[in-house]
Amino acid sequence: MGNWIINHGLSSFILLVWMAINIFLFLWFYFFYDLGDQFFYTRHILGSALAWARAPAAVLNFNCLLILLPVCRNLLSLIRGSFMCCGRTMRKQLDKNISFHKLVAYMIGLMTAVHTIAHLLNVEWYYNSRLGEYDDLSTALSSLDDSGNTTFLNPIRSTTTTPTLLVFTTVAGITGVIITLSLILMITSSMEVIRRSYFEVFWFTHHLFIVFFAGLVIHGAGRIVRSQTTTNPPHNATFCKDRIDDWGKIQECPVPQFAGGFPQTWMWVIGPMILYVCERLLRFIRYMQTVKYRKIVIRPSKVLELQLVKNGFKMDVGQYVFLNCPAISQLEWHPFTMTSAPEEDFFSVHIRSVGDWTQKLISIVEQLPEGAEGPKMGVDGPFGTASEDVFDYEVAMLVGAGIGVTPFASILKSIWYKFKDSNPKLRTRKIYFYWLCRETHAFEWFADLLQLLEREMEERGMGSFLTYKLYLTGWDQSHANHVMVHADADTDVVTGLKQKTNYGRPNWDKEFEQVRKENPTSVVGTFLCGPAVLATVLSKKCVKYTDVDPRKTKFYFNKENF
Repeated sequence: MGNWIINHGLSSFILLVWMAINIFLFLWFYFFYDLGDQFFYTRHILGSALAWARAPAAVLNFNCLLILLPVCRNLLSLIRGSFMCCGRTMRKQLDKNISFHKLVAYMIGLMTAVHTIAHLLNVEWYYNSRLGEYDDLSTALSSLDDSGNTTFLNPIRSTTTTPTLLVFTTVAGITGVIITLSLILMITSSMEVIRRSYFEVFWFTHHLFIVFFAGLVIHGAGRIVRSQTTTNPPHNATFCKDRIDDWGKIQECPVPQFAGGFPQTWMWVIGPMILYVCERLLRFIRYMQTVKYRKIVIRPSKVLELQLVKNGFKMDVGQYVFLNCPAISQLEWHPFTMTSAPEEDFFSVHIRSVGDWTQKLISIVEQLPEGAEGPKMGVDGPFGTASEDVFDYEVAMLVGAGIGVTPFASILKSIWYKFKDSNPKLRTRKIYFYWLCRETHAFEWFADLLQLLEREMEERGMGSFLTYKLYLTGWDQSHANHVMVHADADTDVVTGLKQKTNYGRPNWDKEFEQVRKENPTSVVGTFLCGPAVLATVLSKKCVKYTDVDPRKTKFYFNKENF
């Protein structure tokens, strides 16, 4: 339990606070509508469905306030910079922004379902009450004369108005349908299988959030849910409910008056909406800034390297940028981790051919004449990630899977420059680097950097500073035969490095045990850029091998999230 608290305690506390606020809002508004005297007559027609419709609405307001904040990338980068004086555990929470965004979206989806079902029941009961199918009180309340059309209780003002007609002819009904359809499309298109295979579908349908928020702001203006207002003399519902015939005839029972509640949703969401508009404006300004190509290289395994230059661009290790290529799409922006070091006078990205957008970009570049400038490119960023904190740890374990090695290319390059310049500010004294690949060609573009580091460490007598292990997880028989023939060679047949390539997957228990043994009193940062399955494994290992004793080894898990 102590190990788990060290790695996940603050994250769990934040989630508990979020859930507690949701529960509090639900219960508070449920009992407000279920017990409030002003809703006595409304409850008589609708029953508990009134409270079941309004309580989720309150939770929806709170979560719609939150949903945009985790995707305000510039805001998060600003906060991350402001938290540099705080502990790494606090900054680590910002790296879980997308996970929190999804969690809030699930809550919005759940509360929307409850809210919608309850209101569909409400409309049916309003209609039946208007037809006189219930008791005399319900019929009287639904038939209250209202020449100004403002003090009624039942929104169905005529027996010819069917529930379907009410839904599609009122402000609340139409906006409710639009909001629900937009939400369904956004949630379903966010499924991983669609996001990975048809990113454009995800990208465009997600922009229905504009329609969603517009409908949300207008939705409450329909004022469908109505409460009893104070009259002079006051109408006592508990006394007058059994004296329908005396309404308006005796002083104790004037005709009851009703009014819709003031719309409140806009007050919840206006702040985040303004922040997000500012975010998009800043992105547009960055898009308009000129980006020049320094170098374009097609690497093995269909990997495209772009070296770019932009005035005033400053980066840190492990950060990422969003790229837009108008020749492919004016609207699509895709995230890529930078592989360059802050010490270099350019920034670079390595782009693997996965999905339509990357395939089209690589195809455009391949067709360029020799020495031609690449297609126009828009750059938004840089944005902070977990890897920024790598030099805050005495010991770092870097784990990359496939193209997921890119943030660590930036880190290792920066280390090389720091050693070259004898930078005294380097706190990190040991790095363990693991790279898992399915094919041999993927190692080639990165092997040059590792060879440079290998040579630099040896020249400085610091061969133990960097321990790296490369794992090939896929091979055929011909490759196996080739390896067997060259088994006694001084360098590896795949990478040309002195460190031989391992075949299969790492034994993580063995690796963590070794790191703990070699660093008995250190704080170890474990960084992953790779699949969720591997993240689950490494997160559990960090918990397992962390010692509760503050004087002994502790592992902190960090994962790249886009």
